[in-house]
Amino acid sequence: MFNWRKFLGYSILILIAISMLYPFLAMLNLSFVPNSEIFNQGGKLIYTPLTTHNYVSVFEKIPMWKYFFNSLFVALVTTVGQVLFCAFAGYAFARLNFKFRDGLFLIVLITMLVPPQVNIIPLFFIMRQLGWINTYQALIVPGLFGGFGIFMMRQYFLGLPKDLEESARIDGCNIFTMFCKIILPISTPVIATLAIFTFVSSWNSFMWPLIVTNTESMRTLPVGLAVFKGSFREITLWGDLLGCAVICSVPVIGVFLLGKKYFINDIMQGGVKE
Repeated sequence: MFNWRKFLGYSILILIAISMLYPFLAMLNLSFVPNSEIFNQGGKLIYTPLTTHNYVSVFEKIPMWKYFFNSLFVALVTTVGQVLFCAFAGYAFARLNFKFRDGLFLIVLITMLVPPQVNIIPLFFIMRQLGWINTYQALIVPGLFGGFGIFMMRQYFLGLPKDLEESARIDGCNIFTMFCKIILPISTPVIATLAIFTFVSSWNSFMWPLIVTNTESMRTLPVGLAVFKGSFREITLWGDLLGCAVICSVPVIGVFLLGKKYFINDIMQGGVKE
C-alpha cells in the first residue's frame, strides 16, 4: 500500500536538499567560467565554456598557499586543544567532587550567554599586553576554551555508567589512566561532534583574525578572501572569488564527512547503555 506520509516526508527532504545544494553546485561550476562570461550564462546549472584560469589566477595574485596553511594550522590546533580541554573539564564537572564545583559550572554556562563580539575588545588588549598581536598564539589561544564544549562533554559523561570506573579502580587504575584508556575511547561520538563544530567555527572565523593580524603572512583564508575582493576597485573578479570560495569549502566538507562517518559508526556499534 502506498504510504503518502512517507512520500511527502521524503519529497520535502529532497526539496530541502536541492535548495541547499544548488547554490554550492552553481558556485563550483561558475568557478570554472571566465570572468567575462559569468553574467552571460543566465540561470543554467551547467555553464560553458569551462576553464581553470580562475584558480591559476588566484594563486598568482595572492599567497593562497600561505592563507590555506594558516587557516588549516590554526583550525587543527584549536580543535585538538579545545577537545582535550573540554574533555578534561567536562569529566571533572561530571565525576569529581570538589569545592565550588556547581558554582564554577554555573559560570561556564553564563559564558555561553555572552555574545562573542563583547569579548573582542578585552581580548585584544590582553593579546597586546602579552605581545601576541600578529602571531599564531593570538589566533589559537582564545579558541581553546569554550563553554559549549564543556557543557556537551559533561552531559555525555553524566550518561556513562559508573560501573566502568568502579571496575577500573578495582583493577588499580588511577583517575588519569582510567580517563585516557576507558572514558575517552568510548566517547568518540561526542568528541567527533565537538571536533566538527570547533573546526568549522575556527576555519570560518573572520572578525578575530581580521583584528589581530596585520601582515599578509599571518592572514587566514576568510581574511585573505575579503582583502582580495577589495584589491580591485575598478572591477570585481567574481570568477577568482568563486575559486577562492571553493577552496575554502573543501576542508570543511572533508572534515564533516569524516566526522559524520565516525559519529554514525560509534552510535550504532559502540554505544554504551546503562
